[in-house]
Formats: sequence, C-alpha cells, structure tokens
Amino acid sequence: MLQFLKLPLIIKAEINLVLVAVTVAGLVTRLWGISYPKSVVFDEVYYGQFVSLYMKQMFFIDDSGPPLGHMLNAFGAYIGGFDGNFVWNRIGAEYANNVPIWSMRFFPALSGALLIPVAYQILVELQFSHVSALGAALLLLMENALICQSRFMLLESVLTFFLFLAVLSYLKFNNVQKSGGAFSTSWWSWLLLTGLACTCAVGVKYMGLFTYVLLLGIAGTHTWQIIGNRAIGHVTVLCHVLARIFALLLLPALLYVGFFYAHLHLLYRSGPHDQIMTSAFQASLEGGLARITQGQPLEVAYGSQITMRNVLGKPMPCWLHSHKSNYPIRYDNGRGSSHQQQVTCYPFKDVNNWWIVKDPTRQDLVVSNPPRSVRHGDLIQLVHGMTSRFLNTHDVAAPMSPHSQEVSCYIDYNISMPAQNLWRVEIVNRETEHGVWKAILSNVRLIHVNTSAVLKLSGASLPDWGFRQLETVADKVSKGYHQSMEWNVEEHRYGKSHEQKDREAELHLPTQMDTSKNLSFLAKFSELQWKMLTFKNEETEHKYSSSPLDWITMDTNVAYWLHPSSNAQIHLIGNIVTWSSANLALCIYVILFLWYSVRRRRKIKDIPEDSWTQWVQAGVICAGGWAINYLPFFTMEKTLFLYHYLPALTFKILLFPIMLQHTYDHVIR
Repeated sequence: MLQFLKLPLIIKAEINLVLVAVTVAGLVTRLWGISYPKSVVFDEVYYGQFVSLYMKQMFFIDDSGPPLGHMLNAFGAYIGGFDGNFVWNRIGAEYANNVPIWSMRFFPALSGALLIPVAYQILVELQFSHVSALGAALLLLMENALICQSRFMLLESVLTFFLFLAVLSYLKFNNVQKSGGAFSTSWWSWLLLTGLACTCAVGVKYMGLFTYVLLLGIAGTHTWQIIGNRAIGHVTVLCHVLARIFALLLLPALLYVGFFYAHLHLLYRSGPHDQIMTSAFQASLEGGLARITQGQPLEVAYGSQITMRNVLGKPMPCWLHSHKSNYPIRYDNGRGSSHQQQVTCYPFKDVNNWWIVKDPTRQDLVVSNPPRSVRHGDLIQLVHGMTSRFLNTHDVAAPMSPHSQEVSCYIDYNISMPAQNLWRVEIVNRETEHGVWKAILSNVRLIHVNTSAVLKLSGASLPDWGFRQLETVADKVSKGYHQSMEWNVEEHRYGKSHEQKDREAELHLPTQMDTSKNLSFLAKFSELQWKMLTFKNEETEHKYSSSPLDWITMDTNVAYWLHPSSNAQIHLIGNIVTWSSANLALCIYVILFLWYSVRRRRKIKDIPEDSWTQWVQAGVICAGGWAINYLPFFTMEKTLFLYHYLPALTFKILLFPIMLQHTYDHVIR
C-alpha cells in the first residue's frame, strides 16, 4: 500500500526567468522607499479622508466611482493599525506617527508592480515573441508617470492593473478555446477571472467601464462566430452562450452589488455626506438624523407637527421654512408682491421649519385619539408652527421666478385677497391607491386646490430681504413633474398642545414614540447608486488641470509635492522616449492597417492570413484600448488631469514592440 513512497517524487517546473526578472524589477521600482515623502502627496489629501472615514465606519459618497479602490486603501491602513485620526486638510502636511504610510501606499504600489509581468504575458498571448514582450515590459517599467502614480495612495495604478488582468485573462481564455480546451478547468478559470477583473476595474473607477465594454464587444464577436459554426452542435453552442453570459454579465453584476454591500455594511454610522441622501437613508444610519428621528411616529395624522425636506436636494438640501418677515411691497425690478409672510426653503435645521397638518373641517391643531392618518388624495392645511399662519399661494408672480406663483403664509390685510390655503396630498411612491402618508418613507406632492399648482423648490436664491434663502414657488402641473416638486417628512411628532405658547415650547422637544424605519439593502444600494451617478461636486479650475489634447504630446504635468525647505519636488510627468515611441507606433499601425485593408480589398495579400489575424487582434486590444480609454474624455465636463490618460497610454505603449516585430517580420521582407 505504501510502495509508492519508495519511488522518487519528482516535480518538474518551467520558470520563465525573464518574466521573473521583470516582476522583481517592477516590485523594486514601485515598492522601494514608498514611505517617502512622509507627508501628504497631491490626491492623498482626497483619498485619505475616505480611509479615515472607513476606519471610523462613517458614511460617505464619492462621485468618481464605486468603493473597491477605497476599500483596498482602507484595508492597507487597517493592516497597518491606522485609527483614522489624521486631519487631511492640505497637500504637504506631515504625517503623524499613527499613520502607517507604507501599508497605506502598498496596494497601489503592488498593482503598479504587477502590471509589468501582466503586460509581458499579454504580448505572449497575442502570439508575439518573448523579445517583444520583454520590450513592452521594459517600456512600462521605465515609464516615469506610471512609477510616480504607483508609489502613492492613488487609484490609477490599481485601475490599470485590473484592466490589463481582464485583457490577459480573456486572451488566455480565447487561446484555450482555440486549442480545443472548451469547458476545461483552465477554460472556466480564465473566463471567470475575466469577469472578476472587469468588475474590479469598474469597482475602482467608472473609467473601467470603457475596457469592459471593449472586451464585451470582442467576446460578442467571438461568440457570434461560434454560433455560425455548423460543426458545433446546438446544445454546445447554447452552453457557450450561457457560460459567457454568466461569467461576463451576471457574475460581474453580483460582484458589483457585493462591493456596495460590504461598503454599506462597514459604513453604518452617520457621516459628512448624509445630507445628500434621502431622509429614509439618513434615518438608517447610526447617529445623525437617526438620533433625531428615533422613536418618532410613522404615520402622519391630522395634528401632526412635521418638517418637510425637498427630495431633489439641489442646489443644496433644504426644508420648507417661514419666518416673520414679509415679501417687500415692490421688488427692485418694479414688480409688486402680495406683502405676505415669506415662505422659503432653508438649508439648516431650524425651529421655523416646523409645520402643523390641519384638518380643514376642524379648528384644533392636536392629534386625536386614536390618530386620524392622512392618506393619498386627502385635503389638508399647513399651519406654520411658530407664527400660526397658513401656507398659501395665489395668482401673484413669485419674486425670482415670475412664471410661477408666489408661495406665502397668509396675512389678512382686509383687502380683496382671500386666503387660498387648501392643499391636496399626492403620495408619489404609495403602495396602494389610498396609501397612508408616512414620515421618512413617503415622497409627496402638495397640489393647491384653487389653482392646481404644485409646491416646488425653484432653486433660485432670494436677495438680502429674503436672507439669501432658496425660493419656494407653486408651478402648474401642466409643466410636468420633477423631483423639485416632491417633499419628504423628516422630523415628526404628534401635537398635543392647544395653546400657541405651549405649542412653541413643544416644537423644541424631542419625540419619544418608537417606530423602526430601516431600509432594505437593495433600497439603499439603489439610492446610493443613483446619487453617485447624478451627484457632482462643484467643479473649479485647477492650475494643473489639462485638456485631452495636451496629453498626447505631454504638454502638461502635475506638481504632486514640494519640500518646504529643501525645494525637493515630485512631478507627474512622462518619459519623452516612451510617449514619442507610443505615438509613432500608433501612427504607423493606422497607416499599415489602412494599406493592408485596401490591398486585401483588391485581393492582394501582403502578409499570411495568420499574421493578418494577429495584426488585427493586436490593434483591437492595443489601439482599441487606447481609443476607448481616451476619446470619451472629450465629452466629459469635469476637471481633468494628466493621470486620467494613464490607462490609455499603457495600452498604446504595447503597440511599439508589436510594430517593431511586425516591421521586422513582414515589412522589411
């Protein structure tokens, strides 16, 4: 039984020493001395804030992309024992002793190092020689911009690594397919790794979508060829299609959602970006709004005391508000007003944000026992809590938006301007036809009964007489619906005081009743995804920003760091030899491709069919990878920097050794 132990145990392994050498060189150039400088370098001031928030498990939102890259940086910080206590307020700030610089910069540096052997293998999988693969690896190894970007807590090196890993995985998968290894272990492994790497690239930055779309196009073309191959049975073709759908579409979707699940699971506390989210989302976080609304009643009833937040949240989150100041009798442009009490949208918590929901058929402003809930379609009046005046609108032009109606709190001047203060509640996201109005959860439109106008945030800022608060108007329904017309009850209590003085005191007290308002993960994911895609930070000019045209010829650079005393500097700038050779290679490739295409159309084949297929595939991967990662920036309205070009540049650099080998093998001949 143990006879096999008498036999010699032999392990055979083939080691590509050149690949090992370039890998070691990549690790040395990217990881050696990454703790220098011991101060904040350029966008570390931005990404470091997110790392600190992860350490403190406080919610944030980043409009540049999903959270995987930030989680990798945070994982490095966690391994290093970082507690999150550092003020990321300026570039050049010295790191405190509690900041583990090496571990926080480790994952970007490791990604930049592993990019070198991955690029080497991509050229090998494209059927080019190991000499060409070595040339590509050396060009990337000595590219200044890639080295600089890899050595700090930035995300472009991580993004580029996952992009190249996805390309390599698909090429290996396709070569296994060509060699007859369909549905083998290696076939499945490389296909699944392609989907995983694509998802990770998109999970770092949305720029990863460009290469993902490119690979989907290539995979779709290859799948179409399989469908047209009559030598393959119908069932086998169906299995090929389903395997690719699962690995390249379904698996990435599941993993993408999984990144956000981990993100939201880690960040369960209230953070600096709460106000961007809806009231329901805020209430699901520990602290912040959850602390204020904990225990408040769920169903809005006649007599309820409420604050109403505009759902749009632009130009900033704000609450329906009124105060004792009136609209001026005449505006600066000569138009007159109603001189009624001002109603605005105020971007801060304030006691003047409280309103009371009144039953038009009754005079009392307290909740009955049992409470009578307000439902979709019910008529209400809104009474301002601190001034006891009714929310009103009429056929008077709004101060900043003359095409809309003025909204005010009604003052009876004993003139021919009667009160028009009836509003119909329309619950936008109701579950049933006569759904109940719920705090936090319901988005409502308030439709004025007399004029059929909808209460709306115009977004315009009022002049000094309106204390620079945001204008609230009433707009006709016929103009169409918009989120600026939707309101959400945030703080809520059941009113108990009959007298105005007691009611004012009551408005300052916290609520006590207990109702849970936790959102499901899918609801939070959907909202967060939408906010990330639509939320934009204030774009400002930066002295180191540039246009895509500047990147081709390297007519720009970025100063990353300056030593305060020695004047030592770190700049993001490319290697002129690498950039020039890559530009030359792209031009020659396009010329040769067009030349070959025209002559092949004339039935003149200058190169063998296998070489033509190899040439086209290399162009689709390298030239296509450059184009799809570069050209979209011409359509983007955002502040751009040289580092945005690095993924496209890396693809283009691969063309130079490809062009040299092709020239040697075919053109010189």
